[in-house]
Formats: sequence, C-alpha cells, structure tokens
Amino acid sequence: MEYKKYPERELSSVISIPFIWGMFIFFIVFDIALEIYHQISFRIFKLPIVDRKKYIKIDRHKLNYLSFPDKMRCVYCGYANGVLAYAVKITGDTEEYWCAIKHERDDNFVEPPHQKDFVEFRDEEEFVNRFQNDNNKESVTTD
Repeated sequence: MEYKKYPERELSSVISIPFIWGMFIFFIVFDIALEIYHQISFRIFKLPIVDRKKYIKIDRHKLNYLSFPDKMRCVYCGYANGVLAYAVKITGDTEEYWCAIKHERDDNFVEPPHQKDFVEFRDEEEFVNRFQNDNNKESVTTD
C-alpha cells in the first residue's frame, strides 16, 4: 500500500514542481561554484578543507514506504539543505579568517552561531590585540 503524507496537497505539489525543480538547477550551479571557491581559496588561506559528507546526506529515498514523488522530494531536500549548510560552514570559516567581528547588536537580527567567538562590534582594542597577535605569530613562524 502506498502512503500519501498530505493527499490534500496533491494539486499544490504539482503546481510547485517547476519552481522547486528550477531551484534544484540553481543549487547544482551554486554547489559547483562553491566547491571551486572552497578548494582553491581554502588552500590559499591554509584553512582546513570542510568535509562535505558531514553536511550533505541523501538517504531517505531508500525508504520503501515512500512513493516515488516523496522520494524525489526527499532527495531535493537532503541535497538543497545540505548544500546550504555546507555553504554556511564555508562562508563562516571565510568570515572568521577575514573579519571575525560580530555585527552590531540588533533585536531584529539572529546572530549566526559561528560568530560566538568573534570580536564584539566596536571593540577596537580587542580587535587590535587579537589580530595584531595573529599577525605577529604568522611573521614569527614564517621567518
């Protein structure tokens, strides 16, 4: 017996197909560009390469109780959400390398978790101390 999670959504699901799968093309192009950036830039920055397998997991299509359309939606969501999580990690590591300053506090802004150890906004002294020390370490180790 085939199980349908939301039979009342069948028409809206059919109508949304071109929009959802159009985004899938975007995610593939974005993924390729992100990986090129990641592999080249992180080697230049001497940052550790992010393990893609930890962010992108496509496995729910193996569940026998899902219909073919459900399996396809699961592939889409696993890939799209995984690529975005992977991109957030890569971008966060890049931000930490180049900037590492928190945004100004604002009740309408959700601070990204990766910024918890960044320098507080407008804390010039901490910024100078932290990054001057980092620059001194680099010059000591490369001499």
